[in-house]
Amino acid sequence: MDSDERVCPVCGQPVETVVRRHKTLGAWVPVWTSGPCHNPECEASDQAVEPGGEHGGAPAGNSS
Repeated sequence: MDSDERVCPVCGQPVETVVRRHKTLGAWVPVWTSGPCHNPECEASDQAVEPGGEHGGAPAGNSS
């Protein structure tokens, strides 16, 4: 039932397949899952731009 191409559940763009591991009966077993979405307009994206701008405020280290 698993397809070869995985897609983002939010925007439908293709995402990469990543391998994670899961311990079963004392042995680590590989589990193939969907990777993060790289579409900047997607809500589920790991690169989503915040509404306040690309950096969102004062530069880091300038807290007064």
